[in-house]
Amino acid sequence: MIGKTPSQLEIITATFLSLALAGCHSAIQQADLSFEPSIAKPAFPDRQGPVVQIDEAHFNFHTVDDRYAPFAKLLRRDGYAVQGLAEPATPDRLAKGRIYVIANAIAESDQKAWKLPAEPAFTRPEVEAIRDWVEEGGSLFLIADHMPFPGSVEDLAAEFDILFGNGFLFDAEEDSKLEFTHDTGLADHPITEGRDASERVDSVRTFTGQAFRVQREAEALLTLPPGSVLRLPSKAWKFKPTTPSIPAGGMLQGAVFRFGKGRVAVFGEAAMFSAQERITKDERVLMGMNRPDATQNPQFLLNVMHWLSGLIE
Repeated sequence: MIGKTPSQLEIITATFLSLALAGCHSAIQQADLSFEPSIAKPAFPDRQGPVVQIDEAHFNFHTVDDRYAPFAKLLRRDGYAVQGLAEPATPDRLAKGRIYVIANAIAESDQKAWKLPAEPAFTRPEVEAIRDWVEEGGSLFLIADHMPFPGSVEDLAAEFDILFGNGFLFDAEEDSKLEFTHDTGLADHPITEGRDASERVDSVRTFTGQAFRVQREAEALLTLPPGSVLRLPSKAWKFKPTTPSIPAGGMLQGAVFRFGKGRVAVFGEAAMFSAQERITKDERVLMGMNRPDATQNPQFLLNVMHWLSGLIE
């Protein structure tokens, strides 16, 4: 246990459990449809940009018309042609898009019971189809949040030499909301520089998530600070003094790399690219790109998309 007593960690756990689980009677976690991102210089004419297919075939926690509606709205305002993909990932289906986004896929059997072991969300033929499609020039945007989502796609991640940590990330102060700046793990990279000075990103906020390593040549975007820890419970949000943990300093929450002729962007946190709200009878809590302390997250998302599209080298 690092920094705080188990009783204090239990308080933190209860708070974030209410944010993580939708559909309970006292709180609803949903897309903030009032989020209205502004883009001064769209990258493409309206809907004439690359086709972006967002996975909806694997019981995803984030989909085009639900919790990733703000994600889709931002991309469409930048000119991308965004659509949900509610079919399995086959070569023919993948060939209809330029960028394939997978956000928090999970097996049908694990939808309600977030515990170990996690079953694979993708079949072996799907994994091979995605790998081959990227190798031939496709762009994969792979997002897996905290446990159990990393375990659900570990087979797919392994095809790209990504080793996900199937747990919950906290910093040295037991905070799960991290701010990355150029002094604290945000890379100096063409993605953070943008296409011009107006697109430069100096701060990115993440919300819980996991940590990972890439076992091939890759370019880090978000590197975790010293003292970070990855907690590894057997059931989501259930922490005990005996819950295993590993040091996560130096591990990643964001990275990009080339794979054959294609490109891969991988992130260990999903809310950073959403705009959500948790509604109770007493309060409205924001989470994601709509928060006042995450004002550069939308531009960061666009810059990642521009790299996946080949606009940023």
